[in-house]
This record gives sequence, structure tokens and C-alpha cells, in this order.
Amino acid sequence: MSGLTRSSDGLDERRRRILFRSWHRGMREMDLILGGFANSEIEALSDADLDAFEALLEPEDQKVFSWISGSEPTPIEFDTPLFRRICDFHMSGRGLPA
Repeated sequence: MSGLTRSSDGLDERRRRILFRSWHRGMREMDLILGGFANSEIEALSDADLDAFEALLEPEDQKVFSWISGSEPTPIEFDTPLFRRICDFHMSGRGLPA
């Protein structure tokens, strides 16, 4: 099961691709964090947010997880308003499956 709870119907190609990649990371924790955020927020993201999200999908899962969990400092190029929104979303528990 991927965890994907929202349909990609009605999304443009870029948002569909980001939604898919968010749920197919390789590390289950990152699927839940990024996928949960994408399920909830993908439609409302600006082009700049989408750029930041796509950049965040490139590093290894363990690295991104260490930034989100605070066990390693977040590199300046990834410490964006979108990254902080993802962290806040994760810490709020809104992305957790029911």
C-alpha cells in the first residue's frame, strides 16, 4: 500500500509527478512525511513551492529525514519556507494515517 489517499485527478502533470514521487521515496518514514504533506497541500503550492519540493526530492531519504527530525542541521539551500511548512506539518501530526 502506498499511503496515497488523494487522487491525482485534476492535477497538472508536474503536481501528479511530485505527488507520486512523494509516496515512492524508498524509506517508509519519508513516504509518510512527504506523501502526507503532498496529499494535503499539493493543489495549493505555488510554482516556487513546487521548485523547492522538487529540490527536496533529490537528496537521499536519510539526509532529508535527519534534517526534518533535527538530528542534523538543514543545509541553507534546503532551509526554505516550504521545508519549514513540511516540518510543521509533520510535527503537528496532520500527515499521519488514521
